[in-house]
Amino acid sequence: MAAEFNEANFDAEVINSKEPVLVDFWASWCVPCKLMAPVVEGLADEFRGRLKVGKTNVDENGELATKFSVLNIPTLILFKGGKEAARMIGINSKEAVARKINDIVGS
Repeated sequence: MAAEFNEANFDAEVINSKEPVLVDFWASWCVPCKLMAPVVEGLADEFRGRLKVGKTNVDENGELATKFSVLNIPTLILFKGGKEAARMIGINSKEAVARKINDIVGS
């Protein structure tokens, strides 16, 4: 299950994480975000133990959206070593996101 990342826990959970982290920037009113939700949950299960997966609501955490230049949602950002390693915007298949993760995290 995907974790909830917010302005209070983002640095501890994402930036300072020893493992790579996939963050789904989303909003409750966003239809494409709702379509991506099962993809993100599936990735959380598939990569459990190798990758932390979580969601950040841009309406509730606007400072984070601004800090990471999230202009469109859904936006998936993969962090490795506290830095952005990859970004995917819009609707993507689970397979496409998994390939990107494997390219950066390794299989």
